[in-house]
Amino acid sequence: MTTRGVLYVHSAPRALCPHVEWAIAGVLGVRVTLDWIKQPAASGTWRAEFSWQGEVGTASKLASALRGWHLLRFEVTAEPCATAEGERYSSTPDLGIFHAVTGMHGDILIPEDRLRAALARAARGESDLQAEVAKLLGQPWDDELEPFRYAGEGAPVRWLHQVV
Repeated sequence: MTTRGVLYVHSAPRALCPHVEWAIAGVLGVRVTLDWIKQPAASGTWRAEFSWQGEVGTASKLASALRGWHLLRFEVTAEPCATAEGERYSSTPDLGIFHAVTGMHGDILIPEDRLRAALARAARGESDLQAEVAKLLGQPWDDELEPFRYAGEGAPVRWLHQVV
């Protein structure tokens, strides 16, 4: 079963750009050359985005391949398909990586055990319930990435297909 999604590299130092392409190529099994453009939200960084198509689990492989570089900001999404829910990965240097399962309309689906754990932490006074729910929804990542998303509006998107 295949799915498709989008990879957004929101910001990368110039020296890291070819390494990002090599990592993506290693996951997709095809040569990758991205159209890098300057990222106005962070001086000295570049951005790129493209759409991909591949096996279920490709989003997770892309996120894993990119997560090791501390100076990289990115998001990977995968659409739901007949055999799997959708996914969203967000990563920032300060927060690390966030993962969420998404439904067919793009809503984040929070597993019951994660909700129960958040409620328990709040009930014990270890944290604020509103902050716990915000983390479950990825709000801190959205807050940090929003200026980079806005700066990328109108950027070109290219389709890449995984070799199976």
